[in-house]
Amino acid sequence: MTGADPTTAFGVYVHWPFCLSKCPYCDFNSHVRHAPIDEERFVRAFAREIETTAARSRGSEVSSIFLGGGTPSLMQPQTVGAVLDAIGKHWSVADDVEVTLEANPTSVEATRFRGYRTAGVNRVSLGVQALDDSSLKALGRLHTAREALDAVAIARSVFDRYSFDLIYARPDQTPAMWTEELQRAISEAAEHLSLYQLTIEEGTPFFGLHAAGKLKTPDEAIARALYDVTQEICARHGLPAYEISNHARPGAECRHNLVYWRGQQYAGIGPGAHGRLDIDGGRHAIATEKRPEAWLMRVEAMGNGTVTDDLLNSEERADEFLLMGLRLREGIDPQRYAALSGRFLDPRRIAILREEGAIAISPDGRLRVTQDGFPVLDAVVADLAA
Repeated sequence: MTGADPTTAFGVYVHWPFCLSKCPYCDFNSHVRHAPIDEERFVRAFAREIETTAARSRGSEVSSIFLGGGTPSLMQPQTVGAVLDAIGKHWSVADDVEVTLEANPTSVEATRFRGYRTAGVNRVSLGVQALDDSSLKALGRLHTAREALDAVAIARSVFDRYSFDLIYARPDQTPAMWTEELQRAISEAAEHLSLYQLTIEEGTPFFGLHAAGKLKTPDEAIARALYDVTQEICARHGLPAYEISNHARPGAECRHNLVYWRGQQYAGIGPGAHGRLDIDGGRHAIATEKRPEAWLMRVEAMGNGTVTDDLLNSEERADEFLLMGLRLREGIDPQRYAALSGRFLDPRRIAILREEGAIAISPDGRLRVTQDGFPVLDAVVADLAA
């Protein structure tokens, strides 16, 4: 797997919390505002929080930047440029930095792509979610399949690197339907696809509908068949999974997300952003105020929107490393786990999980979850961490 050196990679995540509408399956920190957003005020606040956060992480060189949300493609290109300028002012930035912006594939937002490229974005991630109009309507999306594919074509013409998301295991979806849709998606994808099984999250409209029996998702057997179809088709077309839900051609992995999964440092900027920073020899888990206007006032008054700043103990760091690292096809180095936790993983548990076919040991000693183990990843992690 290529990208920044995993021992020194450092990411900056910037959260734009606004959307045109709230999707019924979404539990992200996103908000709908009917009055125009004061982007200039938010830019000043982003720059201020960037300044105070950078002061706590001296010596770090930024290898990746990710503008997520919410819907960052609702920002004007000059807003994006100002945020990137602030990052460059307060941090050292690698010459080959990966700068990703999440975008909705609407025609209005696609017209901004060239502006984002000029501002410094070099990779876009498009929230396509489905390639048929009835599914898009059911998912609460505001674009059509045609509009999404047109936006992908514009992204292809503007950016050397682009990716898009699809949601599968949707109501009434069969493996045959998903096979056709996925093959069409791969024909449009250059190097990267993010493919997520629909999950019913508490607090969302879908949760209430599901609980009332008005929204039926595929049963466990069909969901597993859909997962297997995903792995087989993507691998056959040169887009193997490098993480449980992410597929890429070798060398085209999302470098920013690898920072998370490899347990490296990243700064979180904006309402509801999370970060992991090494400060004075300890790993800090930092989170900011979720409510956009409250975050704004907090930053303007104090220089940052931080509401929690916890020093992780060795067990918490090791558990997080295990939870995130085993999502990757490359797995984890058990020696690093031992260095973080002060203890080795239980060899008896490893032996049992290997015998069950859930994990494997690579020739270089790395421990990884197998394809059969990924559908029960949470159980595997819980067993190893016990």
